Amino acid sequence: MQNLQFGPVFAHSDAFIDGVISTLVLAALSIFFGTIIGLLGAIGRSYGPRILSAPIGAYVEIIRNTPLLIQLYFVFFTLPLVGIKLSSNWAAIVALSIHLGAYAIEIIRAGIDSIPQGQIEAAKSLGLRPYRIVRHVIVVPALKAVYPSLTAQFILQIMGTSIVGAIAAEELTAIANNLVMQTFRSFEIYIVIAVIYFVIVQSASLLFAGIGRLLFQWKA
Repeated sequence: MQNLQFGPVFAHSDAFIDGVISTLVLAALSIFFGTIIGLLGAIGRSYGPRILSAPIGAYVEIIRNTPLLIQLYFVFFTLPLVGIKLSSNWAAIVALSIHLGAYAIEIIRAGIDSIPQGQIEAAKSLGLRPYRIVRHVIVVPALKAVYPSLTAQFILQIMGTSIVGAIAAEELTAIANNLVMQTFRSFEIYIVIAVIYFVIVQSASLLFAGIGRLLFQWKA
């Protein structure tokens, strides 16, 4: 077996740093937009009229039953045919957000369905405005109930960014593949990016856990 040589790999540390930054940006933006889609979609599907909930349900089923790679190709290659042309990175963000949104809808909807109806009726009897009922009585307790499942989906989203290089988006795995062609040190490079992904995922898990403690400090 050929001796491992990490020197040629670490000589491209700037490229790895750029890849980490790009991966984090793609993940952060898609998690932000995907969560908004999930929250609005869950409320619309649980409390909206059928004319609204039915299309949301169809969207969830289509996205959850098709590969993310096909969704990436659709956004990047098909939307320009109708006049919507996006850069590789923005096409990746849109596709990742749509993908996460479908899963987030079902996760958050499960939390909403766990809210006792009597609790909502009690809030109405106290004269709370609909906005305050949705925010304080429904959404916040629902998010607390499903927060672990939701953050687990966020972690999968971070790792899912590794395939957006298929549409030439710049992220860690795509940059690593380019370095493999330059250095021919595939084993060493993939060891390095595996370690980097491990550190990113573990750091994200700690970050999400800390955010959860800050947002949901009260006892159940």
